[in-house]
Amino acid sequence: MDLGLKNKIAIVGGASMGIGYGIARQLAADGARVAITARREAGLAKAAETLRSETGAEILPIQADCRRAEDCARVVDTVALAFGGIDILVNNDGAPPLGSLVSFDDAAWAKAVEQNLMYVVRMARATVPRLQARGGGSILNITAISAIQPIAGFGLSVATWGGVIGYAKTLSLEVAKDNINVNTICPGYIETQRLEKVFAAGGEDPAVMRRQLETEVPMGRIGTVEDISGLVALLVSPRGRYITGTTIQVDGGLLRSVR
Repeated sequence: MDLGLKNKIAIVGGASMGIGYGIARQLAADGARVAITARREAGLAKAAETLRSETGAEILPIQADCRRAEDCARVVDTVALAFGGIDILVNNDGAPPLGSLVSFDDAAWAKAVEQNLMYVVRMARATVPRLQARGGGSILNITAISAIQPIAGFGLSVATWGGVIGYAKTLSLEVAKDNINVNTICPGYIETQRLEKVFAAGGEDPAVMRRQLETEVPMGRIGTVEDISGLVALLVSPRGRYITGTTIQVDGGLLRSVR
């Protein structure tokens, strides 16, 4: 299916690996011109080279720390100047440390807020005028299933991504008139380095933990990056433009609540 992404201009955060890389690869394969960001320059450069080789698309790597306001502004300005505009913003990064809520001091909370919430706020604030100038566009946030089904030990992420969900829903109401849709995806257990950290933090045999997680998922398997990237491509494409203000779990049936 042609999603109408050819020559669309996209920014994908945290794209040197994992879900971010998979999203960038999907959009590039569908014909988009993709700017990718990450904190580590070496990994980012390698990802850009691989993406170009695999998709033949125009890839613009921009080293940036999403926790820094000036870096967020620089990314948006750089992409707009290099590509002539912006159509798609995918906010994605890693996650704060795991641990009990009472163990984190104010500094840890401040870092989590900067990384998860203020990153989204700043990138959206800078990008919305660019999307309006193009006659519309899409903003898509990547969080995690823990944001809507809290997990002990993930409190920094749960609290700050909860703020992202509320922010995104409100923003969707405010920019709908501009033909801009805003959505949030909550991945479940996905094959990434983040999941490996969860295994390590559990203190048990990783193979045992994997089998346990698989039994929790009704579909009986850990998800793949492709399970996420395909939905992202639809939501940020013209074909998905009427879908806005949603929070969608991609988790193989893991979420137990009825909403």
